[in-house]
Amino acid sequence: MIVRILSEGQYDVADAALDRLNELDAHLEAAVASGDHVGFRAALEALLDGVRTVGVPHAEDDFIESDLILPPADAALEEVREMLADDGLIPG
Repeated sequence: MIVRILSEGQYDVADAALDRLNELDAHLEAAVASGDHVGFRAALEALLDGVRTVGVPHAEDDFIESDLILPPADAALEEVREMLADDGLIPG
């Protein structure tokens, strides 16, 4: 799966890593739902770090369609709220 972190780049993430990323996504969803700005910031950073850790970065000039798009690290809670689908940022 190709995951893009906006303003950063794309990562190739193995399907086996999606369960862990879904857990991190659930924490992010909960922080957004409760309006917890401190928890939101920590959860967003944890999710993005999770992608960076399990993913293999693509070269910047390697343009491949992304399967998932995640907000940038400096995104506001309200911006992420608009990006959330029924099952979070990471389906599953």
